[in-house]
Amino acid sequence: MTKALITVENLKTYFPIRAGVFRRAVGHVKAVDDVSFSIAKGRTLSIVGESGSGKSTVGRSILRLVPKTSGNVKFHDVDVYRLSKRELRKLRPKIQMVFQDPYSSLNPRMKVGAAIGEALIDHGLADPKEVRERVEAVLVQTGLEPYHFDRYPHEFSGGQRQRIVIARALALNPEFIVLDEPVSALDVSIQAQILNLLADLREMHGLTYLFISHDLSVVEFISDEVAVMYLGTIVEHASRDELFAHPLHPYTKALLSAVPIPDPTLKRERIVLKGDIPSPADPPRGCRFHTRCPFAEDRCREAVPELRDVGGGHRVACHLV
Repeated sequence: MTKALITVENLKTYFPIRAGVFRRAVGHVKAVDDVSFSIAKGRTLSIVGESGSGKSTVGRSILRLVPKTSGNVKFHDVDVYRLSKRELRKLRPKIQMVFQDPYSSLNPRMKVGAAIGEALIDHGLADPKEVRERVEAVLVQTGLEPYHFDRYPHEFSGGQRQRIVIARALALNPEFIVLDEPVSALDVSIQAQILNLLADLREMHGLTYLFISHDLSVVEFISDEVAVMYLGTIVEHASRDELFAHPLHPYTKALLSAVPIPDPTLKRERIVLKGDIPSPADPPRGCRFHTRCPFAEDRCREAVPELRDVGGGHRVACHLV
């Protein structure tokens, strides 16, 4: 079995709710609540779910962009949260992130070449005289041209800006990249180009991805494994083929029922969930999905279902399975 590059164990990330004159904590938003998974080198794990399910917070917690509350995050068996600031700085080039909005993650006053080359100089990965050559090479790898080095972000389309952000991450020769909704702001035709680019780069450089998305059709294309999150917890985790062929959790089935079928002669029975996702500051007792689940029983309202293996590495947290 391939050794895990990233291991997440019982990760919890809570944000305090403060009130009063002294800004005392009166509660917590449980954005991520006891999440565990691992990603083998060269593989892609996708996390899917509605907005507010905690997907992005998982990615940011892994990279220490937001502090965890408890749990462990390991990169090559090294606990990321036990590293000193100096040690973490040395690790940063190996673990990168591509954000959802490529325009806001680029400095509008900085030329593209400078934005990509800045980190190379900052981490001592290239001599200032070598930066242009290195940056131009990575621009070409991501489908851009060498002369784009001297242009500003506003001179590019959305798809081109996303390629620039990917090039910025790739320039540091990373092993692991968190992709936070990297194509959700793009047109469908451009989405396909970026997804093909990410797949090609993964093969070329042996990259490992954590892909965060709410679009299951995108997830089906790029993933090796899929984890479905709801209100801070993983409710189902399986290989891509197994999850799309045999979804077990009612929430997963509802999400898959909304994916369009590219054939007008075929129809899929739509499962419409009632109500909104509850507040992570006050999650329901028992199964967190029971307030919207059409099959909920009394035990679902009282006991928290365990995420258990039902065969072949397919894990699901549901009393009814």
